[in-house]
Amino acid sequence: MDSTLSLNGTLYAELTPAGAWYAVSTRDEGSDRQLLLQLLQHGGELALTEARLLEWSAADSPAHALAVLYRLQRLGFVSGRSDARSVPAGSLESRLPALLAALSGEGRALLADDNGLYYATAGFRHEAAEQIAALAGDIITLSRRHTRLLNQNLGLGAQAWALIDPAGQAELGFHPLYLGRQSFVLVIGGQPRLGDNAFVAMTEALCRRYA
Repeated sequence: MDSTLSLNGTLYAELTPAGAWYAVSTRDEGSDRQLLLQLLQHGGELALTEARLLEWSAADSPAHALAVLYRLQRLGFVSGRSDARSVPAGSLESRLPALLAALSGEGRALLADDNGLYYATAGFRHEAAEQIAALAGDIITLSRRHTRLLNQNLGLGAQAWALIDPAGQAELGFHPLYLGRQSFVLVIGGQPRLGDNAFVAMTEALCRRYA
């Protein structure tokens, strides 16, 4: 299969919401995730040449790098565009509230770090945001402590935790995000909208700073 693959080096690769989720929802250090994280940082600005593909994927050969990209495309994690995108104006801090609001059906979401401090919020009052962020820090600590049980013994691939109503609908969801050495928890009130392009924009902005 590798011998039939070729790269259009004039295209700019960008992630879909599913690709962005896969990139930041795990600590896996394989070629797939390394390439996705690099595309979150640079994909919209730099054309994906063979040299960049090999470097960004950390693959052991050009054929392997092409196979990684092909697999990600087949999974619907990566798409191509013919023109470059400029970095959006404004600081990360100024952009986050609107992006967070778009990720919740109720416009309520916040981003906390793994120390239990909230970084940005939308729809939550300051006092509530502080308390929810502290809870998020406890949850990510609990998740790390029981990783072996959840992922290996039980075979659960999901990383998120949630407070649910009797119908099984999440009232408050906690989604760990991993970018380089920095961990965050995305807290969403009500129905999550992680399939929105705002999630890609948020992860791109975070990756440019932290990954």
